[in-house]
Amino acid sequence: MKTFLKVIATLVVLGVVALLAFILVPVQRSAPTEQLAADWQPQPGQGEYVLNASDCVACHTADGGAPLAGGRPIESPMGTIWSTNITPDPETGIGNWSYDDFRAALVDGLAPGGRHLYPAMPYENYRLMKEEDIRALYDYMMAEVPAVKNAVQETSLDFPFNMRFGIRAWNWLALTHAPGFTPADSSEISDRGQYLVEGPGHCAACHSPRSPFMAQDGVTVADDHFLAGGVVGGWNAPALRGSASEIGKWSTGDLATYLATGRNSHSTANGEMGLVVEHSLQHLTDADNIAIAAFLKGIDGDAGEVPQTLAAAGPTALPPAEADAAGADTTAMLTEASPEMPLGARLYLDNCSGCHFVTGKGAPEIFPELAGNSLVTGSETTPLISVILNGAEVPSSAKRPMVLRMQGYGKRLSDSEVAELATFVRTAWGNDAGAVTAADVAAVRKASATH
Repeated sequence: MKTFLKVIATLVVLGVVALLAFILVPVQRSAPTEQLAADWQPQPGQGEYVLNASDCVACHTADGGAPLAGGRPIESPMGTIWSTNITPDPETGIGNWSYDDFRAALVDGLAPGGRHLYPAMPYENYRLMKEEDIRALYDYMMAEVPAVKNAVQETSLDFPFNMRFGIRAWNWLALTHAPGFTPADSSEISDRGQYLVEGPGHCAACHSPRSPFMAQDGVTVADDHFLAGGVVGGWNAPALRGSASEIGKWSTGDLATYLATGRNSHSTANGEMGLVVEHSLQHLTDADNIAIAAFLKGIDGDAGEVPQTLAAAGPTALPPAEADAAGADTTAMLTEASPEMPLGARLYLDNCSGCHFVTGKGAPEIFPELAGNSLVTGSETTPLISVILNGAEVPSSAKRPMVLRMQGYGKRLSDSEVAELATFVRTAWGNDAGAVTAADVAAVRKASATH
């Protein structure tokens, strides 16, 4: 009942704010932060590079569809939002958009005619992009991206979210940062990383928490909760700052390697992060992935040794890591394999130890660590359950072309057995996360069957 009353109260407040915004705040486009010269031309390849850095393909390409032709469903707390066709097709895409139209969409969330875009489009972040990058992206989209005629499904949300004028109120509350990039002036490499993270990479869209009004609670490095961790579609987007975070134990080279390849000596990229690596980060230069890593590692401290190239980041293959002090008891129990072992531990030995080993440390760049893994220990249990039931895949990248696949165990294990296994790995090797129930597993299994 309390939750219901909170929802009603929030809707009432939003309604009042929307009415005030509708009356008091005119719909207008932000002025450019800098004027480009009349004869300005982008550098060769600049527009395509910005497209990759901005991860446009992942959202605007449906499974099996033409690149950037839209039609991908994006789940949100408001309902399903269908991504639009952003190829230069004049009828179903953006072929008739002027540069001012395009810039307004990226910076202010406004389509031609003043129609508000839903904030699944991360204009909270894109508004921090440099003017020359926005212009280069527009020129590339219009001149080099093939036009695809593809009328996508219209987004149709339930009341009151179907009233787009209410987004004017949301913008009033959420767009607390003026357009344009403000470097922290830490160093040239860190400032480059900051720009890529805050602007085109829009990392805060997933990795910052959300305010009660679903705005990003932390858009730039100057904000207290910037990249402190979030939840997206039932998946934990882990914190990207602080020594207590998962990446706190990684070197700058480890992190840069993960960004470029989706794998390192500790972890592999799954879910939405796998798409980010596949469609965006692997296409960046080594220097830019190193810059991103150096910036993230330096937010709350020293970035440590910053490699000049990914090849200098360390060896690409290492022997399985030994158990550390936190995992010694679990490792000893699994090694002894006593008949009195609990069911979860026995299931782990039978199904998981061949790849992740009794130490829970896995094999570098192949099988991720389970000890301290944010997917394993996160508040959201759906990802771990889904991986056990359905398996997982790490995409191919230019530097690591081998696709890594983990089989699913949904046909082999019952709901109660998956629950026991998941609970075990969430509490083994020093992990300290809550139990998983058979009902949790049944819900994920049912959702997977209907997906």
